[in-house]
Amino acid sequence: MNVTLENEKDNVVKMDITIPAKDAAEAYNNAVRRISQYINVDGFRRGKAPRAVVERHVGIDRIKQEALEAVLPAVLTKAIQENQLDIITQPYVTSFKYDVGSDMKVVAKVETRPEVTLGSYKGLTVKVQENEIPENAVQNSIDNLLNQHSTLELVVDRNVKDTDIVTIDFEGFVGSTKGEKIKGGEGKNYPLDIAHSNFIPGFAEQLVGKKLNDNFEIKVTFPADYHDESLKGQDAVFKIKINEIKERKLPELNDEFVQKVSAFKTVDELKADVESFLKNQKETRDKHSAENEVFKTVVESAKVDIPQAMIDREAASLKEDYKQRLAAQGLTWEMVTKSQNESDLLKTISEDALLRIKNSLVIDKIAKDENIKIEKNDIETKINEIGAAYRMTAADVLKQFGKNPEFVASLSQQVLNDKVRDILMANNKVEFVPAKKEKVESK
Repeated sequence: MNVTLENEKDNVVKMDITIPAKDAAEAYNNAVRRISQYINVDGFRRGKAPRAVVERHVGIDRIKQEALEAVLPAVLTKAIQENQLDIITQPYVTSFKYDVGSDMKVVAKVETRPEVTLGSYKGLTVKVQENEIPENAVQNSIDNLLNQHSTLELVVDRNVKDTDIVTIDFEGFVGSTKGEKIKGGEGKNYPLDIAHSNFIPGFAEQLVGKKLNDNFEIKVTFPADYHDESLKGQDAVFKIKINEIKERKLPELNDEFVQKVSAFKTVDELKADVESFLKNQKETRDKHSAENEVFKTVVESAKVDIPQAMIDREAASLKEDYKQRLAAQGLTWEMVTKSQNESDLLKTISEDALLRIKNSLVIDKIAKDENIKIEKNDIETKINEIGAAYRMTAADVLKQFGKNPEFVASLSQQVLNDKVRDILMANNKVEFVPAKKEKVESK
């Protein structure tokens, strides 16, 4: 077999393959024998009809097709391996010439991995913004715990406060005066947390100061980005009745409360544990920030020409993933593009695809240059990590996912990513700097 390569644009390689006449004839004769096994020819047992009879019965072109389908996978694989082509798509035949008794000529094309030129990826000093623990973080955590164990008590002798939970009847109408009823814009005995309302902006705030059993109207304006196209930016009037007012009563923070809701004995022990948790959380965020910033720096310094076809394939895959996530939320692509510009959304997906491809190519290039190998115990460790995350045994993980080739490939890629990350973090220096403070414009 003789193979001649020709590099075309966009990392496509054309392979001109010549298969000697002897091998081509053998492939043809093998095809005749296979076909004769499953056809019925009068006067002959299956598999015993002469070649000329089989040719008349099914046609020479059908035999050639059978021969090609049998021989090409091995021929193309051998051509790729012998020429050490790093392919990213399956090869496809663009033309062939197959006359029995002559050499078989096959022209196939395949897309190869773009060549990556790495910049410096060792000996760097990368500045990373340090994550901060807010001054009131411990108190906020304690307050959240108190809120989780709070009780609600009925209020009958005062007006609604902005920390109350009220039960209301409401009915909405489009317009600044009562016009057409809003579809789905009504409710009976609806509980509304004034301080944490997800209603239209300005709705909950107008309930503050009202009394039990009050009947009144409020005016609001739907946001310009509201999900219902017909209500975007529209004025509306809501009829409201206050049926019930409740206030949240927090338990007293003392040792008795701490012992009741936790494994600790004193308030000081609880606060110390919260402080430790927040510190560990910060250290984890700092570690991730450092890894991301170092990798980002390395990727930005790398040079690679990525073919548009490769970007388009990845973008199509990302779009399908996005559609599946939308479907899980009861949404469709069409619904989303009514509120978002479709061209902008597709542009964002394409940019994400380009970044993902470049990230992957840089990881593979570093792994190659560093001669990183994936061992059996690496995969076993990763499976154990997945099992721990999902509270499954390693055996259960393999039973549920092990037969999926994509899962196995994903495991290998994760291991490779981890090893490259470890090399980058071991060979580069990180300097944490204070987080940038957002400027507050003076009025």
